[in-house]
Amino acid sequence: MTASRERLLQQWFRPRPGPLACGLRPAAALYGVLQGLDRRRRERLARRLPQPAVPVVVVGNLVVGGAGKTPTTIALVQLLQQAGWHPGIVSRGYGRRGGAIVAVGPAADPRQVGDEPLLIQRRTGAPVYVGRDRRRAALALLQRHADVDVIVADDGLQHRQLRRDVEVVVFDERGLGNGWLLPAGPLRERCARAPGPRMLVLYNHDRASTAWPGASARRRLGDAVPLAAWLAGSREGAQPLAALRGRPLLALAGIAVPERFFAALQAQGLSIERLALPDHHDYVGPPPWPPGTREIVTTEKDAVKLQRFAAGQATIRVVGLDLLLPDDFSAELLERLARARAREAP
Repeated sequence: MTASRERLLQQWFRPRPGPLACGLRPAAALYGVLQGLDRRRRERLARRLPQPAVPVVVVGNLVVGGAGKTPTTIALVQLLQQAGWHPGIVSRGYGRRGGAIVAVGPAADPRQVGDEPLLIQRRTGAPVYVGRDRRRAALALLQRHADVDVIVADDGLQHRQLRRDVEVVVFDERGLGNGWLLPAGPLRERCARAPGPRMLVLYNHDRASTAWPGASARRRLGDAVPLAAWLAGSREGAQPLAALRGRPLLALAGIAVPERFFAALQAQGLSIERLALPDHHDYVGPPPWPPGTREIVTTEKDAVKLQRFAAGQATIRVVGLDLLLPDDFSAELLERLARARAREAP
């Protein structure tokens, strides 16, 4: 992460805006006007363009950066699968090369499809398509997978050309930050006084961080799985985190909020040295960790890009994250989708 971006993040998520944020207010006002015009244009387009003939769930957030959208998408897809649905996922594939529509397989190159879509596919086994235009990606997915009966759009809240039946709006402990629009604050769009009628609000934290009513999910770290086994879809050699206590570990995280991963490891009693890398770090070139590093624990989002280091001198273990959805949130989501399916029925 560059020093300028780090400084902006610090300004955005301060309770009270600082001088830098205040100086950017005129730019934020212009952004708000342009964003509102673009939103209305895309919503008009959505009414004219062909849309998926199945219910659509959009997962997203109002602020830039990681609020836990990917773990939420995985948890939602797994919930739907357990309830008898056959979900398909569409995503932009942030950071990938090109914007064409591509199907994501378990052995895909993360540089071509994006690290998060690849992780979602590996965790859920559901069909995943990436494309800059999520509406077209959803139509392509349905054309190839006739059994899919619900679309889940990862990070699609602002992609208004794709119609939606349910919007799952995700917040973390940082809430709305200073409450200002980009670039003076972290908001991608204006925040209304109350969530819209299609919205379900989910907090990836033990308590609400905005004034919007919503449910709180519980985060849980999984076992530490050797990288080679994890990449092969196996849990061979998996160890509970408690087995790693008292050992010198390098904690590696190229995610939006690395400290969240580090703090969770420490809460499990692990002694770690932190190595925070930029979000979506591509791991091109030599290993980013110091020479002589013996044991590493890392996130699943990083693991999809670490295959060439699996046989290296350092032992790399992958620690997954499970998001436990509240029962009332799950029931409400399934009920809304059942109503949407009834409306779609011929």
